[in-house]
Amino acid sequence: MTVIILAKCPKGLRGFLSRWLMEISAGVFIGNPSRRVREALWAEVQEYANNGRALLVYGNDSEQGFAFDTFDHDWEPKDHEGLVMMHRPKNPSRRSAAFPKTGWSKASKRRRFGKR
Repeated sequence: MTVIILAKCPKGLRGFLSRWLMEISAGVFIGNPSRRVREALWAEVQEYANNGRALLVYGNDSEQGFAFDTFDHDWEPKDHEGLVMMHRPKNPSRRSAAFPKTGWSKASKRRRFGKR
């Protein structure tokens, strides 16, 4: 079983993946291609994702029963005593640093304090 999840990727990439996998929700593709096809699809995703993010999950013979790869995600897979877990770095990446949350917006202040 193979699952590919796309975020902020071009529509053409979604159309390409829909040839091989079924899109069960926006940007979520699932199917059962061979290993060779899965690796070719993942190479295409990495090449054409542009500024988007992608996550690949596939079954294998490990303790967890699956493995995953990431492309341009803030969270990173880390091995912890034989189990792969997702690690969120303490330092914000370039993506989250580009959109800092600095406080309340003007609209939320009006709603909160009843000013119109």
